Amino acid sequence: MTLDRFRPLANRLLAPWVSAADQLGLSPDGVSVLAFLAAIAAGLSFAVATPAGYLAGAILVFVNGWLDLVDGQLARTQGVESSGGDLLDHVLDRYADIAILAGLAAGIGRYGLGLAAVTGVLMTSYLGTQIQAVGLGREYGGLLGRADRLALVGVTGVLAAVVPGPVVTADALPEPIAAAVGPIVGPAGIGLVAVLLALFAVVGHLTALQRFRGAWADL
Repeated sequence: MTLDRFRPLANRLLAPWVSAADQLGLSPDGVSVLAFLAAIAAGLSFAVATPAGYLAGAILVFVNGWLDLVDGQLARTQGVESSGGDLLDHVLDRYADIAILAGLAAGIGRYGLGLAAVTGVLMTSYLGTQIQAVGLGREYGGLLGRADRLALVGVTGVLAAVVPGPVVTADALPEPIAAAVGPIVGPAGIGLVAVLLALFAVVGHLTALQRFRGAWADL
């Protein structure tokens, strides 16, 4: 996991945003809901699958990720941290992940790939909270955490707005590989969004297994 290493830096950059949210009278739960609404809007934008839609979706994903940091820091600033707020935040984060990935899959009509990506992401998050539930503390480690995923979605959205066509075609692959993955790639090839979903599907499950292995060893 890469971006989680920069959490202390992000917390310092959050100060003016947290102060602004506090002055506006927003609660941490209210910020969590705003982050969720941004994710819903991102998913709908991705489902349109136009350059403008991908660009708007990318911006909204970054907004979701930033607000997801603001709500926790705001709770600490206001002294209102609670188990209920933590529960709401986790639930909305999972629905946000589903909305974003479903929108990406719908935009390219790759529902099977979308399902594989969603299950990989949800299992990664589930292992993080389940490890906490057995008394080992919240687990953010692994190959790909939520911050990394959101960053990749945002960057891919921007690139998809610029490069809408396929980036991998069966004809461009070596014969043995083409024979194996040809049905998945299809005659039209796959674009950046499909590559991203495939990455989430594979790495998401690997991250979940990595977290499980570490927790099992600790237990």
